[in-house]
Amino acid sequence: MTDRIAAPTRWSTFLEELRAERRACDAPRPLRALAEEFAGRVLALLFPQFAHPSRLGVAGVDEEAAHIEALLRAAITPIVSDVEQVVATFLNRLPDVRASLQLDAEAILSGDPAAESLEEVIVAYPGFLATAVHRVAHELYRLGVPVFPRLLSEWSHGETGIDIHPGAVLGASFAIDHGTGVVIGETSIIGDRVRLYQGVTLGAHAVSKKLANQKRHPTLGNDVVVYANATILGGTTKIGDGSIIGGNVWMTSSVPPRSVVQFSSRVEQRPTDDGLEFHI
Repeated sequence: MTDRIAAPTRWSTFLEELRAERRACDAPRPLRALAEEFAGRVLALLFPQFAHPSRLGVAGVDEEAAHIEALLRAAITPIVSDVEQVVATFLNRLPDVRASLQLDAEAILSGDPAAESLEEVIVAYPGFLATAVHRVAHELYRLGVPVFPRLLSEWSHGETGIDIHPGAVLGASFAIDHGTGVVIGETSIIGDRVRLYQGVTLGAHAVSKKLANQKRHPTLGNDVVVYANATILGGTTKIGDGSIIGGNVWMTSSVPPRSVVQFSSRVEQRPTDDGLEFHI
């Protein structure tokens, strides 16, 4: 009986608290929806494979460009002081982003026997989609835009299962093969012509707010290959140029150039009639 009387009162009080919170601030911006649309529009502008059928023509370029500019301005106006400067700088960097993505797509195509064309890589490969959104988000991160770059990355994460923090620095001709489960931390630095397979983690030794302004994630040199489910941790960990990191390896220390690091499985002969049974 007591709960029946108390519950409506508590509920009413709670709703009033929520109303007061909204009165105290501007109406919440639909940033998640803006991020999703912005990512789709940028991809559609840079690569016609992502364009809506009604915007495949030449006029679609101007239409997408206008939408991108308007969406970015709407997203960052309340959180960035010099909106016009950020918008102009970002748009001027898009040609470099597209050039980088062309190299990424070619790197995926050249290293994957299953890939039959550049178009297939662009339209169908999750590694390319995640890299494309990351390169866009990274430009906004470099310009000091808060929150919005992370929402772009999280949209891509949901689409591909690949989690790349917008602060991570990727070199040229970067390739992620398959990709599900890849995690690349904020302060990771990746050289040119690097290839990662599914499940790779470039992470931190420890999670602490005290480390927020420190390099916490590893550095990979040029021409490094990291196979499936390898975990490389630590801001001082450096993988030298030309190294190969095998599957399931766990690393917390640096290796020199042209290293090969492997996880070795041990095989033992069972004694006769040792009593072990496996039921599957």
